[in-house]
Amino acid sequence: MTRFPTLLLTIATATILGACSATSGSPASPTPGASSLNGRTYLSTGAAGVTLVPGTRVTITFKDGNLAANAGCNSMGGAYTLDGNHLKTGQMMTTEMGCAALLMTQDQWLTSFLADVTIALDGAKLTMTHGTIVLTLLDKTVATPNKPLEGTLWLLDGIASKGATSSVPQGVISSIRIVDGKLEVHTGCNSGGGDVNVTADSMTFGPLVLSKKACAAGPGAVEGAVTSVLTGTVAYSIDAGVLILNPRGDGLTYRAAP
Repeated sequence: MTRFPTLLLTIATATILGACSATSGSPASPTPGASSLNGRTYLSTGAAGVTLVPGTRVTITFKDGNLAANAGCNSMGGAYTLDGNHLKTGQMMTTEMGCAALLMTQDQWLTSFLADVTIALDGAKLTMTHGTIVLTLLDKTVATPNKPLEGTLWLLDGIASKGATSSVPQGVISSIRIVDGKLEVHTGCNSGGGDVNVTADSMTFGPLVLSKKACAAGPGAVEGAVTSVLTGTVAYSIDAGVLILNPRGDGLTYRAAP
């Protein structure tokens, strides 16, 4: 973790994205209370007065008096204060990933921008203003609602083991779908299914019945990882189009099929 000096942020921001001027004295309306923001995550949908790096968006989360943000490279966070419609942060702590120069500068701009903004909350829409810069954001639950667990075709995207996550070998396709208490599974080699009981945060798998095709090394390794997880009671979580089985340990990451 490191802290960005305020002067460095101002210089870097002015060079590429334009320095943030003093906050306008015009009040934003309506005025959100801290409780209106707490526990919510917002995704940027537009920016005026600044150009975000193509392919990136700003993510801001409010939780118990702290703000966490990401603009496409490092994650940053710190405490915030809210006085009416006036939000301020102190120096933000940030991770230290190395990224392209434009992304690093965008991180610095966001830290400087969030230091002093006026905000307005209109339902799911959050607007942040600093001088001539206006950042428009939308509640994540509206911008990217969670895909339903049942009925969605989930494609295996990653395999977590011993604290590390590996990608699925190229050309290997593994998937699951749950319909009416039944699991349909393609392991990357064999296909089959079984019974599954779903609750709000876990699923309990009955014995899997699979075809008996011989597997090459890559598909066989994926099949071993899949079948080792799809047994007994397994915790799960969904975040938009991402499904994680065993989110607090070794497990599988799936993405909803397009």
